[in-house]
Amino acid sequence: MEVDYLVIGCGLAGINFCHLLDTHGKSFLVYDNASQHSSTVAGGLYNPVVLKRFTPVWKSGEQLAMVASIYPKLEQQLGVKLDFDLPVRRVFHSTEEQNNWFVASDKRELSPYLSTQLIKNDNNFIQAPFGFGEVLSTGRVDTQTLVTSYRSYLIHSQRLVEEEFSYEELILNEAYLGYKNIKAKHFVFAEGFGLKKNPFFKDLPLTGTKGELLTIHAPDLKIDFVLKSNAFLIPMGNDVYRVGATYEWNDKSNVPTKEAKEELVSKLDTIISCPYEVIDQHAGIRPTVIDRRPLVGTHSTYKNLHVLNGLGTRGVMIAPYVAQALYEAIEEGKPLEPEIDIHRF
Repeated sequence: MEVDYLVIGCGLAGINFCHLLDTHGKSFLVYDNASQHSSTVAGGLYNPVVLKRFTPVWKSGEQLAMVASIYPKLEQQLGVKLDFDLPVRRVFHSTEEQNNWFVASDKRELSPYLSTQLIKNDNNFIQAPFGFGEVLSTGRVDTQTLVTSYRSYLIHSQRLVEEEFSYEELILNEAYLGYKNIKAKHFVFAEGFGLKKNPFFKDLPLTGTKGELLTIHAPDLKIDFVLKSNAFLIPMGNDVYRVGATYEWNDKSNVPTKEAKEELVSKLDTIISCPYEVIDQHAGIRPTVIDRRPLVGTHSTYKNLHVLNGLGTRGVMIAPYVAQALYEAIEEGKPLEPEIDIHRF
């Protein structure tokens, strides 16, 4: 079997890259063993502002433009609803935070995204005496539906191999790359934290940060926006909310922990006062990098081996942008931005 690309990994990075291959008529095959959970347990928010510090997300305008273009196309292709417009409201804890918000909203790079209208809290179950600030151009991508539907699409078109990729069986020739009975022009590794086992790219500074989320049922809360305080609440429909997220740098397992649940419940109880029930808990390892920029590029020795990784905590926003950057680098010879090129290390 001969293909243009063999893609390893079917999370946000792999899906966005494969979508580009489809768009440009490139043949490909995907290997994925569903060992990495960061895409399926992600909150799925796209938000152009770092709300802790009131600073813009890197390349926020370019990334949002890609989000607005790619996910509707994937919806049409897969026949599912993925992209939901969803306001994000940040709780103010003091008059000083209100002032900081309005100062930030005057900055050129933030003014398109920070509403200058102070929103008063009219929900008796939310603790926000100083009100909210609203972020514009925000939303949520249903990452679980995206991954599940895209895998089904690949299975239907006989382009998904559901097994672990064996690096030892990779054949490196000048003319082509071989793997078992497959010949490919390019291999793209989009494995998330699984990159740590990859002998070709394992030395890249992918640290990995474990994140855990809760799913709660809160029938009295009745909010249709993302609530951001010392944790976030994302409405999922039918009075169900996603609550997160924790950050753990030592534990690299996908196993939910009692400690994370207690931390999130403790934070939640400072935000809302209505009854709720914890109905699920999720854990995954975010592919984070020490400088908070993605890992994109080509191996220094093997020019047909490429990596697309390190999407961190904002994978929904950044995946379309960096997937296109890698595709253009491979197919058009367009230089990667130094900030994302793996050769910065």
